[in-house]
Amino acid sequence: MAAARFLLLLLGAFLLLSWARADHNPILLVTDRARSLDSPLLARVLGRTHDALRFARFARRYGKSYGSAEEILKRFAVFSENLELIRTTNRKGLPYRLGINQFADMTWEEFRASRLGAAQNCSATLKGNYRMTDEALPETKDWRDDGIVSPVKNQGHCGSCWTFSTTGALEAAYTQATGKSVSLSEQQLVDCANAFNNFGCNGGLPSQAFEYIKYNGGLDTEESYPYRGVNGVCQYKPEKVGVKVFESVNITLGAEDELKHAVGVVRPVSVAFEVVNGFRMYKGGVYTSDTCGKTPMDVNHAVLAVGYGVENGVPYWLIKNSWGEDWGVDGYFKMEMGKNMCGNLRFLPYRCCVVATSVTEVASLV
Repeated sequence: MAAARFLLLLLGAFLLLSWARADHNPILLVTDRARSLDSPLLARVLGRTHDALRFARFARRYGKSYGSAEEILKRFAVFSENLELIRTTNRKGLPYRLGINQFADMTWEEFRASRLGAAQNCSATLKGNYRMTDEALPETKDWRDDGIVSPVKNQGHCGSCWTFSTTGALEAAYTQATGKSVSLSEQQLVDCANAFNNFGCNGGLPSQAFEYIKYNGGLDTEESYPYRGVNGVCQYKPEKVGVKVFESVNITLGAEDELKHAVGVVRPVSVAFEVVNGFRMYKGGVYTSDTCGKTPMDVNHAVLAVGYGVENGVPYWLIKNSWGEDWGVDGYFKMEMGKNMCGNLRFLPYRCCVVATSVTEVASLV
């Protein structure tokens, strides 16, 4: 018995040493200076073999490349912390779950700086101008089923979410009115809308983006003014306009009945809320939180509400994000409805600055 136990230990040690060799260590796949790992640092990485393997698989899947052993150790440490956050959260029995995604090697501070805009003041929508009708609402709604929601895009390392929320609403309105698809230029908003209290990659608001488009006389197509994800000089081309805005409508801050009516019977709506740590790792279910701010000053992310429904007894908003199709559920997430979250009771998906899609060249909002 003792001999068998010894053989098992010997085999385990052999496998670990083999895995640590340069030819077999999967972590070497994620660095362009592989031989720099031939050092005591490697032993420290191997201290948690299972998590190290998960880290290697993560890095390979998302095309990560680290330039030194020190950088690998730093990213592995961050990955391990995020993995613990995922495990801890998923053990709580919440209506949503977290999981490893492309942001798993980033600290919260790094993520916030590269993906979220500065907090915006949305006090202007304390009183909106949306007019509800007596039209009956469907029990559930998903505008993707109507074929008017454009594909999920990726804002990259730029706090330009507000531009994608804006173009998403306009693209849906255009397709609904014409039956044709269009992809509009986020980069034009990044480069050209600063005079309307927007700040390019440092943040902005859809409500102000709509005002810019209305004043400017239109928004170019994506093809004519492609996305670069950095602040640049305005290169607007009037002859390349894909959509014009005649008017936009604001929904009253915190008025979920107004938002549900707009999403249910009109079309997708630009919405904004505060992202807090943990949300970036969302993988499915109905997201809820009790840790975000409560004032109109806290908004840091704009998205597009495309529907609503109920999952396992929990009502939700269906929302299109701008972090690529690999994030969440094919680029979408569900946010709990009915608790005014991040509003009076802490996490409201449209906390303020909700714009009930703009009127395009050929469509009018009634």
